Amino acid sequence: MRIIDQHTKKIMEDCKLRAKDAGLRFDDESLEYIVTNQDLIELSPKGMIPTLYDYWVNDVETLKGKGQYKLYPSNPYETVINSRPAISYYNDNNPDWLNIMIFYHVIGHIDFFQNNILFEHTWNDDFVGRALADKRHINQLRSEYGRWVDYIIEFSRSIDNLVGYFRELSVQNFPSNLETNEKISYYFDEFLPNDTSANISTIYSEVERYNKLLDTNELVAEQMFFSEIKSKFPEFESKFHKFINTKKNNFFDIIEYIRDNSPFLKKDENLWMKSIINIVRETSLYFAPQIRTKTINEGWASYWHDELFRKDDRIKGHESEYAVINSKVTSIARVGYNPYAIGLRLIQYVENLADAGKISWEFQQINNSIYRENFDRNTGNGKDAIFKLRENFSDFMLMNTYVNQDFVDLHQLFVVGTRLNEQRGTIEYYVKSRKAEDYKKMLIDNMYHPPFIYVDIEKSDEKVLYIKHDFEGRQLYKPFIQDTMLGINFLWFGNDTNGQVILETTDIIKRKASEDAISYEYKPIQYIYSNKKISKRYL
Repeated sequence: MRIIDQHTKKIMEDCKLRAKDAGLRFDDESLEYIVTNQDLIELSPKGMIPTLYDYWVNDVETLKGKGQYKLYPSNPYETVINSRPAISYYNDNNPDWLNIMIFYHVIGHIDFFQNNILFEHTWNDDFVGRALADKRHINQLRSEYGRWVDYIIEFSRSIDNLVGYFRELSVQNFPSNLETNEKISYYFDEFLPNDTSANISTIYSEVERYNKLLDTNELVAEQMFFSEIKSKFPEFESKFHKFINTKKNNFFDIIEYIRDNSPFLKKDENLWMKSIINIVRETSLYFAPQIRTKTINEGWASYWHDELFRKDDRIKGHESEYAVINSKVTSIARVGYNPYAIGLRLIQYVENLADAGKISWEFQQINNSIYRENFDRNTGNGKDAIFKLRENFSDFMLMNTYVNQDFVDLHQLFVVGTRLNEQRGTIEYYVKSRKAEDYKKMLIDNMYHPPFIYVDIEKSDEKVLYIKHDFEGRQLYKPFIQDTMLGINFLWFGNDTNGQVILETTDIIKRKASEDAISYEYKPIQYIYSNKKISKRYL
C-alpha cells in the first residue's frame, strides 16, 4: 500500500476544485492510496479501517476472500472510508481518464459522509486514530488475559447490531437543555399515525391548529388543545400513560445496558472486559449510518461522477469507454436490485420533480393523469432539492417517499418471481408485479434492518435478564439465537449457572392448508438460556 504519485494527486485536487464549484462541500485534506487486491482482501473484514483491532474472524474472512478471488477475480474501482482526513483506495493500473471518473465518485461519497445528518456523530472524530489506540489497548489486554479477550470480543460482536444508534444521534442534534413535550410528541409521532391511521394532511392540519393556539395564548394552548382531543379520542390519556410507562421500563441499547448493569462485569476482576465491550459498541455506532444509507450514498456518488465527468474537458476521446464502464456500474438489475442504479435514478427523479414544481401541494391535488404529466412550473429548484435530500435522507426515507407508480413506470421496473418448471426441471423467472407498492417492498426488504430488541427492566434483575423482540413481520434468524444468548448469558452472569437469559419473540409456523395453499400462524415464544442449555416454550 502506497500513497498515489504527485501526477495523480494533482488530478484529484483539480477534481476537488470543480466539485466545489458545482456546490459540493467537504474538507480540503484527503489521503489516496494505491493498493493491491491482496491489500483489499485483508482490509475488507476490517471495514477498510487499517488500524482496526485484530480478531480471528477477520483472518477467516481474509482466507475466504482469497478463495473467492481465485474463482472470480475482479478489480474494484475504488473504496472510500469516512475518516478525518478521508481515505480512499485505488488500483495501480487506472489510466488518467478513468481516475477522473473515479475521483469524482469518491468526492461524492466524501461530500455525503460530511453533510448527511445520519453521520453527524462522526463529523468531529478521527476514527482511524481512535481505532489505533483501541487496537493497542486490546493487544495489551491480550498479553494479560490471553484468549479471554477474544471471547469477550466475540460475545460483544454477536450483539453489536443492538445499539441505540438513533438515541446517540439525537444527543448530537438536540442538546440536553432543549426541552421537549412528551405528550405533544406522542400525539403527533405515535398516536395520530399509528392509532388513528391519520394521513399526512390530517397531521399537518392538527399541527396548524396547535400552532394557532400557541400564537393566541401560549399559557393555556396545550390545555385547550388536549381538551378537544380527550373528547374526540377518550382512549388517548390511557394510551399515553401506557406509552410513558413502557418507555421508562425498557432499554433499547442492549450492549450498553449489559456494559453498565451486568453483575458479572461489576466485579473488580472483570472491569477490564468493559473497555472491550465499549470498543465494539463504538465501532458499531461508527458504521451504523453507512449501512442505513447504502443506496442513497452510492446514488449520490454516481450522480456526481456522471454530472462532473461528462463536463470535464480532460476526458475528450474517452467518451465511449466511459459509457461502457458507467453502464456496468449504474445499469438497472432486472433480478434483485443494484443500489447504484436505483439510488442514481431516484436522485435524478427528485431533481426533475423539483425542477417542474411537482414537489408541491398544488401538484399533489391533481388527479388527472394528463395534467400531472404535463405539469411544469420550470422552477429550477432541482439542485436545491437533491442537496436537501443528501443532508436529511436515509435509504428508507428515500424509497418510502419517492418510489411511486410514476417512478416505477418511468423506468419500467418490476418485481421478479420464481417458479419451478417441472417438465424442464428448471427454475423460471417471471414478472410478478409492476405495482409501485410491491417494488417498494422489495427494495425495503433488501435493506439492512436490525431487529427491534430491548431489555425489559421491570422483569430483569441479578438472576434474570429479560429481553423482548418487537415482531415486525420478520422472525429472528433461528440458527443464531442459541450462540447469541450464550454470549449474553456470559456477559451478564459469567460462569454462574443459576441465572437465566429469556428472549421473548414471535415464531412463524408454516402450515399446509391444502395441496395448493399454505397458511402461517404467529405465536409468541420464549427462548430460555439457563445452565448452559437453551429451551423454549410458547406463550
